[in-house]
Amino acid sequence: MLGREDIEKKIAAFPILEYAFFDPNEINFYPNVRKICEMECPQYGGSWSCPPAVGSLEECKARCLSYDNAFIFSTVSEVTDMMDMEEMLAAQKEHIQIVRRIHEVVFDNRKDLLILTAESCRVCDTCTYPDNPCLYPDRMYPCIESQTILVTEICENNHLSFLNGHNVVTWFCLILWNGTT
Repeated sequence: MLGREDIEKKIAAFPILEYAFFDPNEINFYPNVRKICEMECPQYGGSWSCPPAVGSLEECKARCLSYDNAFIFSTVSEVTDMMDMEEMLAAQKEHIQIVRRIHEVVFDNRKDLLILTAESCRVCDTCTYPDNPCLYPDRMYPCIESQTILVTEICENNHLSFLNGHNVVTWFCLILWNGTT
């Protein structure tokens, strides 16, 4: 079983800014978040980690609420220019590497959990969506917002910061699982 103390001991080895444990039933789901994805995100309809590939609003909500435990953590990256997309994507890779290591080390590569993270998946140069199945489903983490979840609301409810300075990107990961906390 995976307990809170075990998780806290293991995550101490990672460059995590902040974290919180909470009940998944505290998560609110907002259809308008999906609308923002559709209207503003270039990955909408272009990735297995984004809508509509992640499922309907109802499916996303049911999937998230099927878990007993929620854990959110943040990492930060300093960039020279927030408008430099290449630099931002490089910074995101560092965050994803930390997420993968936490999945391996802290959660023992469990398959019975849901890992949601920042932005669209970028494992492949070109996503196979919608013509072929995902090539790396074990390495593809859906975007938190794709589930119609507002990360900022979770942060506010759990006293986590999301604005950490000029040219500092704060990345989040939300992990949901069943079992002991």
